[in-house]
Amino acid sequence: MELTQDQLKDLEGYASIYLKITDIAVILGVRPDELRNEINLVGSPAYNAYHRGKALSKVQLHQQEMTLAKVGSPLALQNARDNLLDMEDDE
Repeated sequence: MELTQDQLKDLEGYASIYLKITDIAVILGVRPDELRNEINLVGSPAYNAYHRGKALSKVQLHQQEMTLAKVGSPLALQNARDNLLDMEDDE
C-alpha cells in the first residue's frame, strides 16, 4: 500500500487522538485490513506515522501527569511511578 504524504500526515494526526484504525481507514479511503497490515510493517511510512502520532500524545499525557504529580495528586504520583517503571523496564 502506498500512502501519500498528506495521508501519512493525516494518519499521524488521527493516531495522536487514538482514533481506531478502522475509522482512520474510512477517512483515508483505504481498506482497514490493508492499513492495519501497513501499520504493522515495522519501518514502513505508515508504521512510522501511526506510532509517532501515538507517541507524541503519550508525551503530552506524561507531561500532564508529571505536572499533577508535582502538586501532589495521588493518582498522578502513582501513574508517574508506573511510567518510570515502564521506562526502566524498556532500558
